Amino acid sequence: MLLYLFCLATFSACGSGSRNTPDLVPEKLTPANLGVIVNDDDPLSQQIAAYYIQQRGIPDSNVIHVRLTPQRQVMKPAKFMRLRAQVLAATPASVQAWALTWTTPYRVGCMSITTAFAAGYDEAFCAQGCKPTRASPYYDSDSTRPFTDYGWRPTMMLAGKDFAAVKDLIDRGQAADGTRPDGTAYLLNTSNRARNGRVRFYPGIVMMQSDRFRLKIVNSNTLRHRSDVMFYFTGLHEVAGITTNRYRPGAIADHLTSAGGKLVDSPQMSSLEWLEAGATGSYGTVVEPCAFIEKFPRPDIVINRYLNGETLIEAYWKSVAWPGQGVFIGEPLARPFAEAGEPDK
Repeated sequence: MLLYLFCLATFSACGSGSRNTPDLVPEKLTPANLGVIVNDDDPLSQQIAAYYIQQRGIPDSNVIHVRLTPQRQVMKPAKFMRLRAQVLAATPASVQAWALTWTTPYRVGCMSITTAFAAGYDEAFCAQGCKPTRASPYYDSDSTRPFTDYGWRPTMMLAGKDFAAVKDLIDRGQAADGTRPDGTAYLLNTSNRARNGRVRFYPGIVMMQSDRFRLKIVNSNTLRHRSDVMFYFTGLHEVAGITTNRYRPGAIADHLTSAGGKLVDSPQMSSLEWLEAGATGSYGTVVEPCAFIEKFPRPDIVINRYLNGETLIEAYWKSVAWPGQGVFIGEPLARPFAEAGEPDK
């Protein structure tokens, strides 16, 4: 009863579903269930797609070709809806998630492009001012087949400033698989009260995960010269010193702020900088979300599900309750905590 009351008080992930049963690893997303969307008007997208398809063994039938202007950060909803209809028609029913092989556009109207692809364009995912938005049925679920179960295909961007950067990202994701890395989860308690709301989950994470992974709550705005970063969660508009750290293959890192998802033109630190520093996955919002915790990844959920053997795209997507304004970037199939010898296909 005391543990139950503690979980309620901290909103920690103490007692639902498989989050507390690490031995029960669910069926995972595989290359056979991932669609890759390539922009034929963008040579970099074509190059990224070709490399990823080869490295991950994506079936030819899962590769979907589109044409859109790569230099624009924002797509118009009407154009996007026509494009998505073409993608849906070309996607096999077995595909449960999509990877986008570009960095721009990252937004559709008032939505992130990853949620617009995942669920369709819907202004219920948007908000004028500080208001709730449409919720995800996939949030903290035990579903291993989101399209089959909910009609959603979680989407992640293989994003980067050039091919070398995205190639390194893909290589890190693949190198992570099944390694069960001995890293550290760094949970930063910053001085920025408006962006520090996720600190409420930290005590629950320590209680539930410290017996199987190293965790450190750091009362500071910066983390420097660490060689074992596997998770890094913080709340600031600019995060200093991230390039001084070394990130384990498969690492997840993000900062709660208003415009991190504006990947190439943000007035704040772009979430892309986490990938450039060596992380394998990150997240940021593309329009002003206000400081709703539901619009950002919950560290307790993503850590627990990643440690339980889910892929990056599954664990990350399941940690965001209201994902309409946030973009997911990284290598979707990275799965560092797979069981040894477990097949990928």
